[in-house]
Amino acid sequence: MQFVIVTGMSGAGKSSVLKMLEDSGYFCVDNLPIPLISKFTEMTRMPQSQVKQVALGVDIRSGSSLQELDEMISHLKKEKIDLKILFLDASDQILVKRFKETRRAHPLTMHGRVEDGIRTEREALQFLRRSADFILDTSNLLIRELRQEIERIFLGEEQYNNLFITILSFGFKYGIPTDSDLVFDVRFMPNPYYDLTLRPLTGNDIPIQEFVMSSEVSHEFLRKLEDMIKFLIPNYIAEGKNQLVISVGCTGGKHRSVTIANRLYEMLAAQGGYGVKVEHRDIER
Repeated sequence: MQFVIVTGMSGAGKSSVLKMLEDSGYFCVDNLPIPLISKFTEMTRMPQSQVKQVALGVDIRSGSSLQELDEMISHLKKEKIDLKILFLDASDQILVKRFKETRRAHPLTMHGRVEDGIRTEREALQFLRRSADFILDTSNLLIRELRQEIERIFLGEEQYNNLFITILSFGFKYGIPTDSDLVFDVRFMPNPYYDLTLRPLTGNDIPIQEFVMSSEVSHEFLRKLEDMIKFLIPNYIAEGKNQLVISVGCTGGKHRSVTIANRLYEMLAAQGGYGVKVEHRDIER
């Protein structure tokens, strides 16, 4: 039997993930009292039970009994149960925004500041985060992207390394993305902007891609960038980083940066082992 504990920060997407797992055939229970988990597990393992996949939602609402979960997890593993823990996280800024948008109170501060509740909750859940098999940062994930990651982790056979990479093209004239971890300037590459027949196109179009990559300098840069990213990723994973934003900029964010961002995305997607997406922030400007 596959047994998944879905936990993490309030507002990080636990309810959405449980619905996704339920759609995939998991028997899902949210906020089951922790003292009942052992009994529930025994029932699902009985010979007449037809339940083969279980997902339990556990969060800060469990209150003081949350500390019993550590012992419960050890017990389940001793019983040779195929147990995995998924910890959902998001930045404090995003969590505050989500609570304000939904006009919901944080479960730890029903009449206080959301920020205080988030800080207290993060401290209380540290032991679960350390025990997690998978840590998924949902700060910048759309629902469809979240579903893809859940399917990758629990329905696919790919190895998942707790790292989600966003490759972001942008224009320097509009400012550097504030959430960038790595920023690369490709304004030295051939610029299609000065060709009036190419100017209306973008880096998603083949003529632009061919123009930008017509220079050996562009190819050399891409090779060196690929080598560096391949070196950095396992070191970031070992350090515990779970989200990486790689920003590639040119003047307007429409031609050169889009071309290189797409090439980098293709390389990382082919390599596999972690989540990856590409976005073009300024392509329509």
